[in-house]
Amino acid sequence: MELTTQPPYNFKEGALLLIEKPYRWTSFQLVKKVRTLVKQKVGHAGTLDPLATGLMLLGVGKYTKKLEQLQGLDKEYTGTIKLGATTESYDREKPEQNQIKQLSLNEAEIKAATRHFTGSIQQVPPMYSAIKRDGKKLYEYARKGKTILRGAREIEIEEFSISKVDLPFVNFKIACSKGTYIRSIANDYGEQLGVGGYLYDLRRTQIGQYAIEDAWSVKEFEEWMKATQS
Repeated sequence: MELTTQPPYNFKEGALLLIEKPYRWTSFQLVKKVRTLVKQKVGHAGTLDPLATGLMLLGVGKYTKKLEQLQGLDKEYTGTIKLGATTESYDREKPEQNQIKQLSLNEAEIKAATRHFTGSIQQVPPMYSAIKRDGKKLYEYARKGKTILRGAREIEIEEFSISKVDLPFVNFKIACSKGTYIRSIANDYGEQLGVGGYLYDLRRTQIGQYAIEDAWSVKEFEEWMKATQS
């Protein structure tokens, strides 16, 4: 049986839902909301940070067992990096540090720096991540002011392109493999340019063949469920 991604759904037998995660929602909040609506077991094929938005794949019913097959799919993101400052979390969760008021960068330099982050590269995950060390997640150590040595991981960046430069902001698109931390790319990219940088906005637009254009918003899905149950 193939995954059902569009209505009509048979939630008991299993379905794959494409849902857009709202800003500041945790991935667990989204799963819990959908579980309440469909009244079936719900799982996901990869989380998003609370400050990120975009596509999540949710398996319902029997298809929760098949979600592992989707976790290794390549992903695409769009977003914004702010140059001239850093944060401990590599995004807007923590306050800015190391601020530079005047940036003497040109567009050619900004675009050329992306070449250092394409192909197979080694990436060190951020401290503010859910990777576990000795039974604790790294962000639990980070929030207590502790830094744990992290080994680099090999990832694949198929595309890292700049679509707009409006300093200190740079808009980008990244196509990458499983396990890529876009926050780490933002931080390392800022270092490469010599001015620092952090992830200002992030939106996941694609997972494998599944695109954000085909996803439900939470409001749309909730209204559709209410209409079909009335």
